[in-house]
Amino acid sequence: MKKSKVTLPISDLLRRTIAKSDVPLLALERETGVTRASIRRFVNGEQFLRLDMADALATYFNLRLTSDEKASNSGRSLRRKVR
Repeated sequence: MKKSKVTLPISDLLRRTIAKSDVPLLALERETGVTRASIRRFVNGEQFLRLDMADALATYFNLRLTSDEKASNSGRSLRRKVR
């Protein structure tokens, strides 16, 4: 039997990564430019992050967004609709 792959929304993955890390919020703020208050509210589920903030934090934690063939095909059709 095949194991099914569990996927999380990107924001949940980032939120869990920050919460499980031992990196102090002050250090994250200094390294990423994202304020401690914004990080704290994001981890607590009180607010979302702007994309540039999420990018900075994801880069710090070496998180990468990848796609599989199935997701890649659906993304192309979406771009056609948006244009």
